[in-house]
Amino acid sequence: MAKPPGTLEQLRDRFGPHLNYTPEGGWSKEARTRPDRLVKTHCCFCGQQCGIQLKVRDNHVIGFEPWEDFPFNRGMLCPKGVKRYLQSNHPDRLLDPLLRTDSGFVKASWDEAMSFTARRLREVQERYGKDAVAVFGGASLTTEKAYLMGKFARVGLGTRHVDYNGRLCMVSAGVAYKLAFDVDRSPIPWSEIPKANVIFAIGANVGECAPITTDYIWRCRDNGGKLIVADPRITPISRNADLFLPLRPGTDLALLSGMMHVVLRDNLQDDSFIEQHTTGFEAVKASVACFDPRTTAEMTGVPAEAIEKAAHMFAKADRAIAMHARGLEHQSKGVENCSALINLTLATGHFGREGCGCTMITGQGNGQGGREHGQKCDQLPGQRSLLDPKAREHVARVWGIQPDELPQPGYSAQEIMNAIHAGEIKALFSICFNPAVSLPNADFTREALEKLEFFAVTDFFLSETARYADVVLAGSLQEEEEGVTCSAEGRVIHIQRAVDPPANARRDSEIVCDLARRLGRGQYFPFHTPREIFDELREASRGGHADYYGITYEKIDAQMGVFWPCPTLEHPGTPNLMPGGVSFYPDGKCRFQATEWRESGDPVDETFPTYLTTGRVVSQYLSGAQTRRIGGLVDIYPEPRVEIHPRLAEHKNIADKDWVTVTTRRSEVTLQAMVVRTIRPDTVFIPYHWADKKSANLLTHRTIDPRSKIPEFKVSACSIRKADGAPSWAADRQLVTIGSPERKQGDTN
Repeated sequence: MAKPPGTLEQLRDRFGPHLNYTPEGGWSKEARTRPDRLVKTHCCFCGQQCGIQLKVRDNHVIGFEPWEDFPFNRGMLCPKGVKRYLQSNHPDRLLDPLLRTDSGFVKASWDEAMSFTARRLREVQERYGKDAVAVFGGASLTTEKAYLMGKFARVGLGTRHVDYNGRLCMVSAGVAYKLAFDVDRSPIPWSEIPKANVIFAIGANVGECAPITTDYIWRCRDNGGKLIVADPRITPISRNADLFLPLRPGTDLALLSGMMHVVLRDNLQDDSFIEQHTTGFEAVKASVACFDPRTTAEMTGVPAEAIEKAAHMFAKADRAIAMHARGLEHQSKGVENCSALINLTLATGHFGREGCGCTMITGQGNGQGGREHGQKCDQLPGQRSLLDPKAREHVARVWGIQPDELPQPGYSAQEIMNAIHAGEIKALFSICFNPAVSLPNADFTREALEKLEFFAVTDFFLSETARYADVVLAGSLQEEEEGVTCSAEGRVIHIQRAVDPPANARRDSEIVCDLARRLGRGQYFPFHTPREIFDELREASRGGHADYYGITYEKIDAQMGVFWPCPTLEHPGTPNLMPGGVSFYPDGKCRFQATEWRESGDPVDETFPTYLTTGRVVSQYLSGAQTRRIGGLVDIYPEPRVEIHPRLAEHKNIADKDWVTVTTRRSEVTLQAMVVRTIRPDTVFIPYHWADKKSANLLTHRTIDPRSKIPEFKVSACSIRKADGAPSWAADRQLVTIGSPERKQGDTN
């Protein structure tokens, strides 16, 4: 059973997170010695994938310069982008494979670690069957590695259970867009945003989660555009909104249905567009009939007059764009939420024209590319369905196998963890995923990991999840392996290899291909370079909706990105995905989707009367495995806080910075209060980037959307009270710092 080999204190002392403040050699060496070269590449964090130039000296990344020519961000970067290079050469970096022993993790040779991994995977499958092994991939992997993980699971291991941490991000939007348009991608590039007359942002904390996108919204405002924001919190962009809709967590569908009701009641729909370009409108019309403004106001907490004003502003605009992110999607009805927003866009005719559209703001670094080419549990390369016989034939031919050798669809990420907990899945191979922090109900996840008979992790830091591993394979950072990613816009971009992995660490793709060979499947993984993997991916995606066949590394560099689909070498790419409102369905029509209201999977009641919602802060990224090691980012927001409205704080006798305990039906967490007027009085907010006793996901629940399988991170029922005192972990909040400047010594709080 996979128990951590040592106490948390021992593991933290050895593997971190420790705080790094300065480049290798300190600031003085960085100032005196010029870099050998500048490498044009992209930020490793969010889905905007901003262009950046890494400064390299002696095979080390020592800093960065803005890349002002790259069209998306034009040199601009958020705090994470500015500090991202400090994870290179970090003292926490894993430099050798590790094997778990009773006395702790010990270094091993690559041959020892890889042979052990292959042997244990074979033993589990021989005893329990192929599907007793599962594979986790990640949406921060390059697209080549994401493709490789899907192929490795299905061809290398023969298991049907492969999924990725993007299951916690974009999949509700992906399902909704597939239903509406038969394709999963933003219909528009970001260059359309400044052309809109009205922007409607719902469930999207743009200023903190996609900071450079804020610039596009401000350019729209500079051009005279109006901004509507719907959110339970007054987020940074909300402060400049023309209309703010402070809805209760989990009531987005009611709000959008109420807006659609007003559009139809007041005859604001675009009948010509609906007739020529859509099907299914009458069912949607019937589904929103009961959502009159008064009823919607009672459900959402948004005044009826504001609902009517928002509907009129959006519908009457000549050009309007709706934008959404995790607030809309992290719900057990996330697909319905996204479908309702698409319905509103289609009904008003704001689609397929300049400055119009409905777009998702992808959260993870390769959240778009990572869900296109086969590491999803039900998908084959090119955004093909694993259930489609023609798709199976095409991909099997490219891979050199028979179609019936391809497994059927398997479990999603949360379902895999559920099956591990139930004893159905016995072994796990994971890369670029930290489920101990990022999955809901963290105690359940811990119990599941402890039940594994074999667990292998590939990573460059020892994450909280890797503590449970039998073997940890020292992998590569983004800048250590060439590849491509796909940004939130649908722009395929080139990740340049800037340096080699340090010491005895290896590139991720080399590890996976080596393991496939040791499993006796090496003939299907003959790759020596990422370019070879990409060339096979191009062929495997050929003819699919996400067609990369016409994309090459050289073409990406020449055009500063290529928008898919790009079916031939001569094709320029497709920035505007559906001009004229023509969908990817054979008849070219968009599909309205009728939606049905249902309550959250964790409703409030007398015992748990307050809504808990979770999310990100600007200085941290996802599970924090990278960003919690960068001193300058930790300084901005050192620890999670509980945002609470003054009215609720007064009722609970809570003052700012008091220790408070938040309790749900699963667990409790004690953190310091942040009393703010920028949140609803019936709601509290906790960021989710921290681990162990600071983890917001100790509190969240495992309810998933039945179609997208995304957990409901954004809506939990809780109670809150003033704590008796500080928690035990607060006595040891001093982190070891590395290269700490004189202004920052010791305590990071």
